[in-house]
Amino acid sequence: MSNKKAPAAVRAAGETERTGPSDPLGGRRWLVLAVVSGSLLLCGIDLTVLHVAVPSMSRELDPTPAGLLWIVDVYSLALAAMLVTCGTLGDRLGRRRMVLSGFTVFGLASAAAAFSTSTAQLIVARAALGVGAAMIMASTVAIIRVVFTDDRERAFAIGIWTSAHSVGATIGPLVGGLVTARWGWGAVFLINVPVILVLLTVGARVIPESKNPVPRRWDLAGAALSVTGLGCVVYALKQAGEHAGVNWLIAVTAAIGSLLIYRFVRRQRRIDEPLLDFSLFRERRFTTATLCVIGCFGSYVALLFFLTQWLQQVGQYTPLRAGLALMPLAAANAIGAVTAPWASSRWGNRWALTGALTLFAVALATMAVTGDTGHYGLLLVPLLGAGYGAGIVMTLGADSLMSAASPERSGEAAAIQETSFELGAGLGVALLGTVLAAVYRTGLPQVPGLDPAQRAAAEESFSGAEDLAAGLPDHTAQALLHAARQVYDQGFTTVLTLASIGLVATATMAAFLLRPPRKR
Repeated sequence: MSNKKAPAAVRAAGETERTGPSDPLGGRRWLVLAVVSGSLLLCGIDLTVLHVAVPSMSRELDPTPAGLLWIVDVYSLALAAMLVTCGTLGDRLGRRRMVLSGFTVFGLASAAAAFSTSTAQLIVARAALGVGAAMIMASTVAIIRVVFTDDRERAFAIGIWTSAHSVGATIGPLVGGLVTARWGWGAVFLINVPVILVLLTVGARVIPESKNPVPRRWDLAGAALSVTGLGCVVYALKQAGEHAGVNWLIAVTAAIGSLLIYRFVRRQRRIDEPLLDFSLFRERRFTTATLCVIGCFGSYVALLFFLTQWLQQVGQYTPLRAGLALMPLAAANAIGAVTAPWASSRWGNRWALTGALTLFAVALATMAVTGDTGHYGLLLVPLLGAGYGAGIVMTLGADSLMSAASPERSGEAAAIQETSFELGAGLGVALLGTVLAAVYRTGLPQVPGLDPAQRAAAEESFSGAEDLAAGLPDHTAQALLHAARQVYDQGFTTVLTLASIGLVATATMAAFLLRPPRKR
């Protein structure tokens, strides 16, 4: 039997034999857990840490609206595109080697991002950060399964590992606010370097090497198709938002990206050892759970991003105050994740997921109707509802996705689960950011005293309007800033409304399609 024909059960058995004694590391296994969970916490923080630093970064680098969106979500898109590929390479080359290499790439990319002097440099550095995070995340769960051979200990360890990423994403804005207020936006990346050095030093001593004795073949052509296709589609979306329309270049780029993604799917269905096994999506509950995860996490990360911008640009919050304002959202999200098993046991995954998605949607709709940066009390209840609902969905959605797959395919399902989270984060910011940029660009009213060139500069972005106002007479500057805040507020309301509608559609889909299969 050749490697590519070996079934998953044979591979799992071979790997169990490879790992040796029942407790090869003794007490050091908890130090291994601390290293891999700490790295996941750092990856989660980097997903959202830049959110509160965007206004100060925009004033220094002056990115276009599309450039700003690329800076924010190229990290998660690169992570999503490389996750499965890095997992396959880790199985073949060694998980310890892959994780330590990921630490090195992550640290170097963090330093490069901190000292970037242009939008293009920062985008490239953020993409490299995503690649480093993919190298880390792809192999850490396999390392945990090798180190923790006891079922109960392994379940606890994977629970800690899973929560580390979402906790990092939720506290990212607060960390960014604290650091930006004291040292500037570049420091949100520079703080990664000493942490990575500690993780690299300790990890090199305690993480054992492990490989899959019957590794999957790495599909280089498939990886290239997926990364290029996804990049083209997202680029077209961002350009459409920046130009508030579609020209021939945008249309051609979108068509090329769609064609490449189509070819990727066709190829994965045809080859024996695909990067993503799309046959899993024939199971109705698996597909539905995946869409729930993508929709929920995409809306949640987009809310974190646009809420911090709205509070700072419309409400004139400081970065630190904006980060602190998100803490109720973070706390409610953690409580939702902890109480999700209780909700599932009481109502079942199907109805608990449906209810939590509905709660998230209602919270966003309420925020759209009553949200006011001058009255934080009006935001508090919707923030708590959004965080609690999202926490339940992220936990139960992942559980539903894993339970819908057969046990021998749990590894492939886990890879799709992780990819769904990161892809949701990237696409959520890309799609909703495109809408916000289009609303701002087309909705900015005429301001007396601006010539056509100044008008065009003000339409580029809110930070562009702020920079322009600094050199205008007081009366004209105040009128411009007032108009810019109003139209940005309208864009934020539109984003919340669309996200709420999408979550209602997802909740309806969960209610109808997550029903258990009929017993024959």
